[in-house]
Amino acid sequence: MSDLLNVSSNPHVRDKRTTSSIMLSVILALIPATAFGIYNFGYKALVLVAVCIVSSVLFEGIYEYLMKQKITVKDLSAAVTGLLIALNLPHDFPIWMAVLGCGFGIIVVKQVFGGIGQNFMNPALGARCFLILSFGTKMTVFTYDGVTGATPLKQLKDTGAVDSLKSMFIGTTAGTIGETSVIAILIGAIYLLGKGIIDFRIPFTYIISFAVFIGIFGEGGFNPEFIAAHLCGGGLMLGAFFMATDYVTSPITKVGRIVFGILLGILTGVFRVFGPSAEGVSFAIIFCNLLVPIIERVTMPTAFGCKSRYLGRFKKEGN
Repeated sequence: MSDLLNVSSNPHVRDKRTTSSIMLSVILALIPATAFGIYNFGYKALVLVAVCIVSSVLFEGIYEYLMKQKITVKDLSAAVTGLLIALNLPHDFPIWMAVLGCGFGIIVVKQVFGGIGQNFMNPALGARCFLILSFGTKMTVFTYDGVTGATPLKQLKDTGAVDSLKSMFIGTTAGTIGETSVIAILIGAIYLLGKGIIDFRIPFTYIISFAVFIGIFGEGGFNPEFIAAHLCGGGLMLGAFFMATDYVTSPITKVGRIVFGILLGILTGVFRVFGPSAEGVSFAIIFCNLLVPIIERVTMPTAFGCKSRYLGRFKKEGN
């Protein structure tokens, strides 16, 4: 029998893709948004992107070396985290603050909890929220073409009027380095969807549920231009395709991903419509990251021939 059967532990379904190949695909998918951000905001954006990537890789390597752990910087996960942190920052954000945020994301959010695969929230978004809470003014003041002012999303929240939907879609507006150009983000998203790196369920249900929420509770109602401006403004598209779909912090079940996306859309809508800030994507994703274990437990499919434990409990209680 030993010649016929190979007994091993699960999982038995294998994939030729490695962590480094997946992370490389994410980096390639982020190139359009990164390149446009550098074109849109100039050399300061390039410097910030380079600093965040290098510092994130160094933080991970140094921490693992000091803790006598295997050095894992070659898997490119730290580089992806650094790039995403940079794309979530204003182009003129102070370098030392950006480095501090990278240290928080890599060490506190990722490495302290066991490294890649063990973090309970997205490290890049953890770093962004840390920087928002620590340096709120620097994170919410944007300069474009030498003029410091509110983003189109902030203007939309304050006045209810759409400034320029075309500019918001192309990306020639104020905002963080990687969030302004929807078309550049969609190019990268199509690449990831085409390669099967990300599943369509999370971003699609996120966007649809958010649009429905804004239509019901937003001041513009179901006005297509108003809803489109909300979709194009802020970090919703970047978050939906590149951060909400993070393997570690999103559900593994198909139904769970749909539930996850719906919760993301509702929470983002609540933060934008009823909250003091015009944004809300980062906090919505982090809050939903914390709910992933519960979502997976509830949506885990029952094995063939077995009764659902929830159904059994329901009947046992005589309901």
